[in-house]
Parts: sequence; structure tokens; C-alpha cells
Amino acid sequence: MSASLPSQEPFVLAVPSRGRLSDGTLELLRRAGLHAPRQPRRLLADVNAHWRLLFVRARDVPEYVATGTADAGITGLDCVEESGHAPELRVLLKLGFGRCRLSVAVPRLKGISSVEALRGKRVATAFPRLTERFFEAQRVAVEMVPLTGSTEVAPHVGAADAVVDLVETGSTLRQHGLVELATVLESEAVLVARAGPRALRLNDKAQQLEELRLALQSVLDAQARRYLMVNVPRAKLDEAKKLLPGVTAPTVLDLLGRADWVALHAVVDEQELNGLLPALKRLGAQGLLVLPIERMIP
Repeated sequence: MSASLPSQEPFVLAVPSRGRLSDGTLELLRRAGLHAPRQPRRLLADVNAHWRLLFVRARDVPEYVATGTADAGITGLDCVEESGHAPELRVLLKLGFGRCRLSVAVPRLKGISSVEALRGKRVATAFPRLTERFFEAQRVAVEMVPLTGSTEVAPHVGAADAVVDLVETGSTLRQHGLVELATVLESEAVLVARAGPRALRLNDKAQQLEELRLALQSVLDAQARRYLMVNVPRAKLDEAKKLLPGVTAPTVLDLLGRADWVALHAVVDEQELNGLLPALKRLGAQGLLVLPIERMIP
């Protein structure tokens, strides 16, 4: 992907340098045409002449974007909300990977079954802003115990009565004898840029930002779709077309030398394929091909 209009300075995109979001970010950018070289300890990478990737901690991405050091960034929604810069940023796109939740968790054997039961208790977390906001909304006063490392051990060493931490599958909590009590925030990777008066407007970089958003959206739209090609008897065409709506309608092509057959091409949802293919076979369909789609722009 390259910018449609040249810019005097490259568009700077802050991305996670490591951790749970890094691999997903670089793979998404690769599929969108930004092939970033991955080298340990590299802080900057120029891509396609008009783009510059800034590798930083996921938690630092909101700071770099909010202060204008980066023109946009990819990080977790939890990092955006915890940063204190959320009012200055706008989420342009949810990216569908890095899904997790920020949860309140308590020791399984302590008999704590409600958030209200934590009133006056100590809560350990690496997300003090979000945790404080959550308990204030619940009107439950707790004592905050800020931690930067693994919080799961805190209840077992007497440092806290509960934790607020990121949960993906819940296996880590279970290994530490903890159970989820409530969800503070549902999170996933997001594309963010500055909001308000400092937003990019009516310049080359604003166009690049929209180009980036559209490129990423086209990859996301293609992920759950497949391109289906199938030959069907012409007599069964109307029935087959009802099965294959496509984006607007299936493409119908004549087969060379076979007036009694046609080829249908359509974009279909991947989750519908298992039921769709047998239905087409019952109509006498032949030569079914299912192909992945790299990019899709409706």
C-alpha cells in the first residue's frame, strides 16, 4: 500500500513492539500491504516510502498519538482507556484480534460472590484508572494496590483480597485459584488517531490516515468471506442463485461449448459454507472451488 499523494514527511504509525498485540498487528499490516521488517530492538522502520512504523510498548501508543509524535496507532482498547488520553483520541476501527477482558477476580475459596463484598478490601491491579472508575460506578470503596507485574499472586501472599487483570481464556486465573467476579472492560486491538482540534484534517496525512483505515477494513471484511466458483445446470440456475446472494448478486457466466451449464461466482460467508456446499451438490453442481480473499471493498 502506498499513499495516493506524496507527503513531505512519512506517516508515523505507532505499533506494539512486543507482547500479545505485536504479532497480530504486524500480520494485519502485512495483509494490508505494509510489510514491516521485524528485527529485535528496532525502534523505527520505513515502509513503502510514505510510512514509518514506530515500535513502542502497547501502553505507550496512546501517549505517542495524543502528543502528536505519531499520526495514528494500533494498541489495545484497554491501553487507550487506561492511558488518561481517551478523550483526546478517537477509535477509527476495531481490528478483531487481541480480544480479552479486564476482569475483577477473587480467590475461589474465599466465598466472595459479589462486587459489593469487596467494600473496604484491597484490590491489586496494573490498571488503576479503569479499576477506580469501575468501583466508583458500583459505589463500592476499595483500597487500590497498584502493581506492574503479575497480579494473580497478590491474594496468595496477602498483598490484596482481589485483582483486576486482563483475561483471555481464564486458564491463568484458574491456575492461581481465582475466579472472575465481574467484567470491567471488553477489549481488542484498535486503530486510534487524535480527536478534536488536533485531528488530522484536509492534508496529505489525513488522506493517508483514511487510506490506512480503508486498507485495514478491506482486510477485516475479507477475513470471514470466501470466493466460491461453481458450475451448475442452467435448469437449476434460479434455485442456485437463491443460495448464492454474493455481495449484491452472484456473477453468472456461460460455459464454453456447454449451453446447458453456467458458472456461478459469489462471495459467501465462511460460516455458511458447510451448509451451502451440500445444497449446491443436491442441485447437481460440479467443480466447486473455494478460495480465500485477501482484500474486499464493497
